[in-house]
Order: sequence, then C-alpha cells, then structure tokens
Amino acid sequence: RIEAILSECDAVDEYEESQDSLVKMRKELNNKKVLKAKVETILQELKEENKKSINTTDSECTRISGLQGSHAGYSLQNVVDEKHGLIVNSDVVSENNDLNQFAEQIKGANEILEKKCDTACADSGYANTEELQKIDEQEIKVIVPSQRQASKKEAKAFDKSNFQYDSKKDCYLCPEDHVLTYSYTNNYEGHKVYMMREKAICKQCPHFGVCTTSKQGRTIARLINEEVRQKLEAQYEQSESQAIYKLRKEKAELPFGHIKRNLKVDA
Repeated sequence: RIEAILSECDAVDEYEESQDSLVKMRKELNNKKVLKAKVETILQELKEENKKSINTTDSECTRISGLQGSHAGYSLQNVVDEKHGLIVNSDVVSENNDLNQFAEQIKGANEILEKKCDTACADSGYANTEELQKIDEQEIKVIVPSQRQASKKEAKAFDKSNFQYDSKKDCYLCPEDHVLTYSYTNNYEGHKVYMMREKAICKQCPHFGVCTTSKQGRTIARLINEEVRQKLEAQYEQSESQAIYKLRKEKAELPFGHIKRNLKVDA
C-alpha cells in the first residue's frame, strides 16, 4: 500500500511539472482578449457552482479562516483508533468546515481496517444530523454532541426546546399554550416549518418582542429527521459515551497538537 501511495505521489509531481509555469500564464494574460476570456470563464464557474470567490492559482483549495486571518487552504481530516491513537485514515478536503465529512471519513477508516468500527466519535464541528445518520444506520454507535450540547448555554424561555411537539397532530404548543401548525417543508434546508394560524395571536401576546418580533408571528423549524437528532443527543449524554468523548481529546487531537506545538505549524 505504501508503494502504491508513493507511485501516486510521483505521478502527481510529473503532472504538475508538465504544466505551464505561473510566469508564462501571467504573460499570456497581458493579451486583452485572453484576459477577457479568462475572466468570463471564472464568472461562469462562480455562477454554475454558486460560489462567491475562486482561487485561480489553485482551483481545488478553499478559503480558510485561521489565526492569521482568512487565506487559501485545505481542511485536514484524521481518523485515529481508540487504543493507540494511530491515524488510520487521513484526507485533505477543500471545505472550510467539517459538517459534511463525518460519514466519508469513517467510511475511509473502515475500508482501511477492513472491518466496521463499533463506535464513531467526533466533536460538534461534525454535528450534521444527515451525515451522522448515515453512520448510525450502519449500527455504529455515534457519539457527537449537537451544537446546542457543545455550547452548554442555558435555553432561553422561548427557545424551541420549550415548545412541546405533538407527534400525533404534527404540531407544536408554545409556552402560552397556543398551537403552531405545520405550514410547509423546506427540502433544500431539510426541515419542516410550523407557524401560528393567526398572526394576531403573537402580536397580542405579552411576550411579543421577546419570543418573536416577526409580523408573521412565531415560527418553528423542525428537521425532517428530528427524531434521529434527538436520539443522538440522548446517546451522547450517556455516561459510557461521555467517557469515550473525553478519551477523544487525548487520541484524536494528538496529531494536531504535534503539528501545532512541535512542528510550529499554525493555520
């Protein structure tokens, strides 16, 4: 496997050496027609991929925010084993967060080890219910805190958690006993929206301005797979899960600690 990886690296090096130099490319851009075509191509790519910016030198990288501010870069993904903290899967991706990485990285680790892991653990940066569900469905115990659990902030009086959900009627009951009924489903964002039947109910409520300031009244967004999120939150709170999550800091963070402290590399 090591020989295969080295051969792949050599192939990439040979390809990069065969490409035109950056200096030559810059000279070509002095031609106004070439420059115009280049700009039009970039604008078209931004539109098609719905991006705000693109790196024309390294098209595969993304914008990363770090200690030195915002700059071009990649996100390093590592999966380590529980017993030794050894890296069993490593990847570099062009995304500026970890929300879409959990399932793919665990899959990679399982393929390398040639067996399915019993438990998969990560920090709240990976708390994307859709991603976590992919692993949960494989009968692998998922231990990942939600953003709410990670923040450890006390819920406000009119937080969504204080609205009671009635699964039989598919509606919510607010702290003042008013009903929010199902309105529509936002498939793009993956949630169902619940609203007050009458806008006046919220405007006449003594908590208007605190609970909501919207003229449309209070709305609640519920994940299409909300039951999965609730299951995973409860699973994270288990004493056994807490012990494993504590161990994660000692194992998973070790390679990054070595890179930052010993190798003096910060992003």
